[in-house]
Amino acid sequence: MKQFVRFDSVGGASGDMILSALTALGADLAAIEKTVNAFFPGPLQFCSEAACAAGLNGLRVIVHAGHRHPGDGEWLDACEPAAGTADGHAAHHGHSGHAHAHRGLAEIEQLLSQAPAADATRALALNVFRALAEAEAKIHGKTPGTVRFHEVGAWDSVADIFGACLALEQLGVAGVSCGPLPAGTGTIHCAHGEMPNPAPATQELLEGMTIAQTDEPSELVTPTGAALLRVWTRTLEPVPRETTVLRSAFGFGARTLRGRPNVLRATLLAAADAGPSAPEDGLLVLEANLDDCNPEWLGSLSSELLGLGALDVWVTPATMKKGRPGSVLSVLARDAAAAALRERIFRDTTTFGIRDYAVRRETLARRFETAHTPWGDVPVKIGSLRGEDITASPEHDACAALARANNVTVRQVYDAAKRAR
Repeated sequence: MKQFVRFDSVGGASGDMILSALTALGADLAAIEKTVNAFFPGPLQFCSEAACAAGLNGLRVIVHAGHRHPGDGEWLDACEPAAGTADGHAAHHGHSGHAHAHRGLAEIEQLLSQAPAADATRALALNVFRALAEAEAKIHGKTPGTVRFHEVGAWDSVADIFGACLALEQLGVAGVSCGPLPAGTGTIHCAHGEMPNPAPATQELLEGMTIAQTDEPSELVTPTGAALLRVWTRTLEPVPRETTVLRSAFGFGARTLRGRPNVLRATLLAAADAGPSAPEDGLLVLEANLDDCNPEWLGSLSSELLGLGALDVWVTPATMKKGRPGSVLSVLARDAAAAALRERIFRDTTTFGIRDYAVRRETLARRFETAHTPWGDVPVKIGSLRGEDITASPEHDACAALARANNVTVRQVYDAAKRAR
């Protein structure tokens, strides 16, 4: 049985509000904290507290970057100096206050590449940061690689994004939908100074999404929230028209709004699993013949394409005209992601043309479980047919990371994860 999530916003959407709603829905916040701290450069603590407004009850999650100073209850930042006041993003969402570092996309990509999580979860989180970088680059006349994140670059904001993607994995969510998002009025103050509300990067990310104008003089949807919802709704599976409501929950922001509760509702939905999925429409295969392209580029390009929403990427050796050896680059993608993928292929290879053709596919219902091995936990992808589990695959990168850390072979970790199920 495939599961989906729908978000309905009253007070806005941000990284920690989304994480709060998914935690209230049943995601394991302690496990998320453990996974994040396994690769972050400094300690983070994920705290949840009960919250209520307008007769609604739910959770508020706050990510603290650092540790408590013994005896005084203050938080010391282990990654950056403790200083400054919370900007609009932090004030709205309840992060612990500290100075924000200006980090680039490459630094965040390098950090997340070390995360002991499923490939799909890492790719989803990287896709969110790339969407943010592309929006900022367009606004400021730069390239994504030269953008320096401000508010979003803080470690607690990075943890919000990765933690929210981990929460989707834990809940076994195959796709996400989103109702209209509320928009505030007036101006907001951020790292670049006074900006119109919504912030320019947020407005760019909301392109094609439905908004509802309010009279709230506050930032309601942040760039982080907009990027998460944009990427999830456009790159994960489409939510079926007919679903069954399993349960719903509310995630709260920290700020008290003038005329509405600062709340985001998440609803867990189920689709009947009568076997393999119905053939999925709206899929394309993009292909390019490459006979003068450095093959070393193709490995990193494959990872970048997956991060931009490609469902699969493969390279096939081929003999080109005049008997020259070459390769055929093939990318499976949903139509909504095709434009961004074509641009990346054109920019990162020597091809002069990309062909495409429509395809359909059927997939097994899938979910992730955690296998406990003597060397640590490994995510295992489970595929089922008509309710029967028929295949299980431990995530290779998680096995490889544990093998390196414990001086054992990848196969030992892999086999132990298979036996642990």
